[in-house]
Amino acid sequence: MTEHNDAQALAERVRDAMFATDKAAHALGMEVSAIAPGSASVTMTVRETMLNGFGTCQGGLIATLADMAFAYACNSYNEMTVASGFEVDLLGPARAGEQLTASANVVSQGARLGLYDITVTNAGGERIAVFRGRSYRMKGKQVVPA
Repeated sequence: MTEHNDAQALAERVRDAMFATDKAAHALGMEVSAIAPGSASVTMTVRETMLNGFGTCQGGLIATLADMAFAYACNSYNEMTVASGFEVDLLGPARAGEQLTASANVVSQGARLGLYDITVTNAGGERIAVFRGRSYRMKGKQVVPA
């Protein structure tokens, strides 16, 4: 097996372990649709119970979707990583029945600090939100046994 294949297999094992106990993802109907070292995509279909008083998806739930992709991308290297902060800009509405996809990609990953960009789009490819997350690695703590 090549180094790339080993890294990909490890990212998939991390995804599987995290998702098995990810109560928030399950409650919100999220699915991890793609994973690779330093990147992840998570999908969520907007349900009626996610709508605000204006009939569009609550912005906090869109941010949660982006945060979920951020978490999977950060941890894909099998070093326990937590968010140290993030910014989110909501660019457009999401409506009931729409499937949203949050795609996260590493911008920079050092020994402890990381920076990730996440874009949330609808099925038509329209950008719904952009999210920039900062992460902190818990050195020496693995998500799954190596």
